[in-house]
Amino acid sequence: MRTHSTSLRVRLPVFVFVIELIILGLYATCVTYDDNSDAKLQTNQTNPMDNTMYRDYPVFTDIQVMIFLGFGCLLAFFRLYGFGGMAFNFLTATFAIQWAILVQGYFQFSHDGKIHLGVINLINAEFACAVVLISFGAVLGKTSPLQLLVMALLEVSVFAVTEWAVLKYLKINDAGGSILIHLFACYFGLGVTFVLYRPRLNEGHAKENTSYQSDILSVMGTLFLWVFWPSFNSALTLKGDDQHRAILHTFISLSASTLTAFALSAMLNKNGKLTMADVQNVTLAGGVTVGASVDMMISPAVAYALGMAGCTACMLGYKYLSPFLARRFRIQDQCGIHNLHGLTGLISCAAGIGTILMASEEVYGPSMYEIFTHRAPVAGDPKLLELQELIPGLRPGLGRTAQEQALFQIAAVFSTIGVSALGGILTGFVLKLPYLVSPSDDFCFDDELFFDVPPDYDSPLKLNNIVTIEDSTTSCTNV
Repeated sequence: MRTHSTSLRVRLPVFVFVIELIILGLYATCVTYDDNSDAKLQTNQTNPMDNTMYRDYPVFTDIQVMIFLGFGCLLAFFRLYGFGGMAFNFLTATFAIQWAILVQGYFQFSHDGKIHLGVINLINAEFACAVVLISFGAVLGKTSPLQLLVMALLEVSVFAVTEWAVLKYLKINDAGGSILIHLFACYFGLGVTFVLYRPRLNEGHAKENTSYQSDILSVMGTLFLWVFWPSFNSALTLKGDDQHRAILHTFISLSASTLTAFALSAMLNKNGKLTMADVQNVTLAGGVTVGASVDMMISPAVAYALGMAGCTACMLGYKYLSPFLARRFRIQDQCGIHNLHGLTGLISCAAGIGTILMASEEVYGPSMYEIFTHRAPVAGDPKLLELQELIPGLRPGLGRTAQEQALFQIAAVFSTIGVSALGGILTGFVLKLPYLVSPSDDFCFDDELFFDVPPDYDSPLKLNNIVTIEDSTTSCTNV
C-alpha cells in the first residue's frame, strides 16, 4: 500500500499563510467599527459607561475561558495525546473565531457594505467556535491539524448560513443554543466521523486510554466549563430578569446533573466505583438540557428535573448507545458528543417546546411578548398599543399562537439536524484528501506524529508496562 508523508513542514504553513492573507484582505475591505467602538461617533455628551463593552465584555471573558481552557483541558484526556488535545484546540479555536467574525458578520452584522465589529460579534463568533470544538470531540486523536482547520473552515460557513436561515425565517426561541449550537455541532461531528470510519479502531487501540495525570487535567477542563456555563447560557438573553433566570436555571440544572452523575457512575460500575470519564462529561449534561428553556418561567424544580433527566440520558448513552453506534452504524464518536450534546439537546428542545405551549400572560405578565417576541401582536393591532403603554419599546411581532411557535421550533430541530448531518458528511469526504495528512491507524491518539515530544512523553505507558512485568514476575515467584 502506498503511504503518504505526514510532514507538516510545507503543507501547514502554505495553508495557514494563504488563509491569513485572505482573512487580512477581507478584514481590510469589509470590516469596520460598530457605533460603540468608533471614535468619530463619540462626543462630549457621550457617557462612556453606556458603552456596550461594559455589558458584553464580562460575558466574553467567561466564554473565552470555556473555549481555550475548558475545552482545551477536557480534550487532553488521552495519555499520549495531551499536546494534540490542547494545542489543536488552541489552533482550531483561534482560526474558527477569526473566520466566524467574517461569515457571521456578513449575515448578521453588515450594513452599508461593511461588517460592523464590536464585542457582541466576538461573543457570537465564540459560539460558532464552540460548535467546531464540540464536533472536534467526535474525531479527537484521528485527524491532523490541517484536517481540523479545513473542518473549521467548512463547519463555520455551514453553521453561519444555518443560523441565519433559522433565525430569519423560522424565528425560534433558543437562548442557550440547544438547537443551533449543541444539535448542529453533534450531528455535524457524527457526519464527519461516519465518513472517516476506521474499522480497526472498533477492536480497540493500544493508545486509546488515559493516565492518572491526563484524567486530572481533563477534569480541570470540566470544572472550567461547569463554572462558566451560566455565562454561556445567559450571554444572549434579554438583560434583566431573563438573564437572571438563565443564570439560576443553569446553575440548578448543572448541580442536579452533577449529583446524579456521581450516583449513576457508582451504580452502573460493576465494582461499584466512580469512573472519571463520567465525572468529566456527564456532570455537564444539565447545562445543555436546560438551554432551550433557560430564560423562560420553567421554575427551579423543572430546571432541577431537567438536570437529572439529561444526566441519566447522557450516562446511559455513554454506556450502551455509543458502542452500539460504533458497531452497527460506523459512527466512532470518540468523546461521546452524541450523549452530551445530542441526546441532552433533544431533551432540551422537547422541554422548550412544552414550555412554549404552556406560556401565558397569567404566568409571564405582559413581558411574555418580550421573551416570545414572535407572539407579540402585529403592527396596527390595538392590543399592541395597550402593551406598549406597559412596556415602552415593545416591537410588533408576528402574532403567532403558542401552537404555531411550537411547530416552528420542531421545524428548526429537524432542519438543523438534517443540514448539519449532510454538511458533516460532505466535509468528511473533503477531509479524506491525501494532502491533509490524515494519521494512520497506528499513529492515532499519539502526539509523536505531529509534535516534537520530550523523551519522557510516553513514561506513563512505559511505567505501566514495567509495573505489569514486575507484578507478573512476583506472581510467578509466589506460585
